[in-house]
Amino acid sequence: MSFRSLPPGVPPSEGEAGSGATAPAHPAGGPAPAATPAPGTSAPGTPAPGTPVPAGEPAPAVQVRRLRLVGASGMVPRARDFARRALEDWGWLPAVTGEQRAAAEDVLLVVSELVTNACLHGGGPDELRLRTAGKVLRLEVSDSGTGTPEPRTPHRASRPGGHGMFIVQRLCLDWGVQREADAAGKTVWAELSAPV
Repeated sequence: MSFRSLPPGVPPSEGEAGSGATAPAHPAGGPAPAATPAPGTSAPGTPAPGTPVPAGEPAPAVQVRRLRLVGASGMVPRARDFARRALEDWGWLPAVTGEQRAAAEDVLLVVSELVTNACLHGGGPDELRLRTAGKVLRLEVSDSGTGTPEPRTPHRASRPGGHGMFIVQRLCLDWGVQREADAAGKTVWAELSAPV
């Protein structure tokens, strides 16, 4: 596990732009509309960072889901429900084994922690993005905050609060912060092994 803070305008990896549909948050606080993948998001695309593609084999399909959260109420449960629906659509839930179930629960926990962190320290989340290609699932939460999230050091399990980024650090393969080049704000991203 590592942390990478990227300067403005530098993407986390080359060729990873992807595309996806956006599900606007329901203004009345009810369930958010289900997002549908944008055309082409299930077509073969670029692999996730660090995922080698053997010669002669097609690149894994890239799938992206987006959930707009600006002004929404109940952002954390809404984000978890959205992520759970994506995992169901991708065939990762319901899980067959205990290991798959634990991996899916880790994804939902990291979504909760990233969105909560944006609520508490980033002025509220703007958007949640889930991107999968091969065996890596990438979660991204954008907000307009200027701070940089860091695990509290030293971590004290008995102290209330301050556990979110420690949890992200422990559960993820990699995580970091990408700054926006032309506007205030950032995207906090985390990568986990896909629960398959």
